[in-house]
Amino acid sequence: MSIKQQIDQLRNELNEHNYNYYVLDTPTISDFEFDIKLKELKDLEAKHPEFFDANSPTQRVGGEIIKNFETIPHEFRMYSLDNSYSKDDLKDWEIRTKKLIDGDIKYTCELKYDGASISITYENGILVRALTRGDGFQGDNVTANIKTIKSIPLKLKGDFPSKFDIRGEIVLPFEGFNKMNEERIEIGEEPYRNPRNTASGSLKLQDSAEVAKRPLECLLYNLTGANLGVKTQFESLEKARQWGFKVPKAAKLVSSLDEVFEFIDYWDVHRHDLPFETDGVVIKVNSLQQQEELGYTAKSPRWAIAYKFKAEQVSTKLNSISYQVGRTGAITPVANLEPVELAGTIVKRASLHNADQIEKLDIRVGDEVFVEKGGEIIPKIIAVDFSKRLPDSKPTEYITHCPECHTELVRQEGEAQHYCPNYNGCKPQIIGRIQHFISRKAMDIEGLGGETVTLLVNAGLISNYSDLYELTKEQVIPLERMAEKSADNLIEGIKKSINIPFERVLYALGIRYVGETVAKKLSKHYKNVDALANASQDDLINVDEIGVKIAESVQEFFKSEKNVLIIERLKQFGLQLEISADQLKEQTDKLKGLSIVVSGVFETLSRDELKKLIEDNGGKVSSSISLKTSFIIAGDNMGPSKRQKAEKLNILIISEKEFLQKIE
Repeated sequence: MSIKQQIDQLRNELNEHNYNYYVLDTPTISDFEFDIKLKELKDLEAKHPEFFDANSPTQRVGGEIIKNFETIPHEFRMYSLDNSYSKDDLKDWEIRTKKLIDGDIKYTCELKYDGASISITYENGILVRALTRGDGFQGDNVTANIKTIKSIPLKLKGDFPSKFDIRGEIVLPFEGFNKMNEERIEIGEEPYRNPRNTASGSLKLQDSAEVAKRPLECLLYNLTGANLGVKTQFESLEKARQWGFKVPKAAKLVSSLDEVFEFIDYWDVHRHDLPFETDGVVIKVNSLQQQEELGYTAKSPRWAIAYKFKAEQVSTKLNSISYQVGRTGAITPVANLEPVELAGTIVKRASLHNADQIEKLDIRVGDEVFVEKGGEIIPKIIAVDFSKRLPDSKPTEYITHCPECHTELVRQEGEAQHYCPNYNGCKPQIIGRIQHFISRKAMDIEGLGGETVTLLVNAGLISNYSDLYELTKEQVIPLERMAEKSADNLIEGIKKSINIPFERVLYALGIRYVGETVAKKLSKHYKNVDALANASQDDLINVDEIGVKIAESVQEFFKSEKNVLIIERLKQFGLQLEISADQLKEQTDKLKGLSIVVSGVFETLSRDELKKLIEDNGGKVSSSISLKTSFIIAGDNMGPSKRQKAEKLNILIISEKEFLQKIE
């Protein structure tokens, strides 16, 4: 046997033993025998570096030092899940789902593990990349750290696709977490607060050898990619297991919502027996074809929903109420609490939402209050313990003037929040708008963070986001914690941002109610900022998904002389305030005013590609058939009830080929 063959054989054996031990939990050799084989492989690899393999079992010990984690776009976006807190929420979700798809629906129920989300890419059965969730569009490259987790296969076995992503949760089992804390207490260190935060923090450790020492596990639950060779979610879980992944066995395929409720009720009790933290159940439509039909909202898949178990509650004293000013001028009251431990973290503050909420719950300073950490990251007060109320307590009087600039607050009819109208003179609004402008999903200015924006505003160097483009290195170097290299990076990051496309610049402007999705719709429809600025309210409302509230907000923004001057300056600095020539080439008005439904499975293009073609040609993609539907593009397996409805309403049904001919 050649040296290369010996090395390959040892690698294969050790990979199999790793799989048996960490995934199947059925070791076939002792730890001592495993260590002997691993040492033998290490020695052979050291003597023969020409046979180095980044995915060898010997590389799991880590040792790579990473100063900065590279940010890489996800090939397939990582969406977040909609949360539900009651069975009625799930019933409503099922009603919405049944309106959009035909036929019987089966569900896959899975436990929702509380860890750090990860997306791992495999090519030809080899682990090539691992990214954190990040903002869903891009994440940090933590491949070196992920390779140290022994339940993650470095090489796959079986009939896996040539390329795919697999998503899951990095978790820290209670046993390992407790052991880590015992060791920390022994050496006089502060114990870690909870397994979830510790798992998440582990992914960003700079030394992968340190990550290797932590007993992390990876529980996988979703395949993403093209031509995966599976038709259902449940089948994808079984396949992933066969390829070598650790897939939780609690998942269950059910045929009704009643069976979903049984699954929830069982695990609400038995979750405390699990070795990991879990905070709910995820319910997914099982058929991948039906998932495709249902599609996504701007933030979440329509085909899945998370049911959250009842949140932990504690009681503590409300010491004071302070008021924060957001970038839109919205005032948010915040409860300052006597510090208390809740769900593994120390809670000192909680959101009070608005004046109505304070009045409704009759919250007063000095009260003993019940605090809950539910689906939100920020805890909230859910009730007051009136039995402990002090006899001299007085009702809370909501502030009448801005806590920062002292301008009298306004509250529009139908609005829950109070606002500071001092748009151009209230410092938190100015800082907030600039922080939004530079954020990841907007201009993504490298080298410039929220704290630096505050320093720049306080130093009088900028008063709006257009001022950023006149900053010089000499101006920023005197700022606190600003070294020469940091100053260079900041100025370079600002220069680079002029290449950001129009839809993101429009989002960055911070027009109230204009989020990412609305900015995309408006940029595609109007093509440049001047056309948008001159649009009438009626014209705006005719754009897909734009309502009166958004239309009024857009018009109000462009009525401001100061905003118009800022945009003129941004034009002079070369920012992209119109869509590019390449995008213009792709777009036509051939389908303008048409509402089109896409249904079934297609041969040439994917459903997403068809939807993009519709939008690029001025059409609107609709998820349901109605009198407003212009025509339907039907593929194989179009649902019979959709076809019947179309025929009843006399709506034209065309094939994929006919549609492509139509737009050509």
